[in-house]
Amino acid sequence: MLLSDRRAARKEALERSLFPRRILLATDGSEEAELAALRAIDVAERTDSELHVVHVGVVPSFLRSDPGTRGYDGKLYDEIEEVSRELLRKQTWRVKVAGGAVAGSHLRMGAVDLEIVSLAKELGADLIVMGCRGHRGIRRAIEGSISDAVIRHAPCPVLEVRSHEGAETLERPALSAGGRYRP
Repeated sequence: MLLSDRRAARKEALERSLFPRRILLATDGSEEAELAALRAIDVAERTDSELHVVHVGVVPSFLRSDPGTRGYDGKLYDEIEEVSRELLRKQTWRVKVAGGAVAGSHLRMGAVDLEIVSLAKELGADLIVMGCRGHRGIRRAIEGSISDAVIRHAPCPVLEVRSHEGAETLERPALSAGGRYRP
């Protein structure tokens, strides 16, 4: 192999590792998810990446058990799945209307963070893009954060997109208070 061929091969490999080839957009229909969709479309276009959209239907814990378990209601599960499928269809359509080329649309049911990470692994995603509501303090401690859980377990980088309101309310003394902390 010639030296110039080696250099070209290295450059190509480096470019592949720097830019995502497959992007997974996780959406829940929120304002933050809409902003994340716009960012995912932009990144996908700029890097010529595949864009996949996923929505995870949240299933109450009593429905995660076996169908024979007391309290299990198959009709309720089916209804949640249908509502989730419709939300995914709408979100996929919005991505297409905004100029995104959707390579795949995926519906998952269960624990949101686990399903997003699982699909990212299955697809071989190079980047996950998702919205973040920016909960802070006690609310975050009690409810937890889906985006934090995805970041901790994801097999690839995660781009977390916040709304403008959430970004402005972050406690960043050096930026928001002119370098001085004001409680």
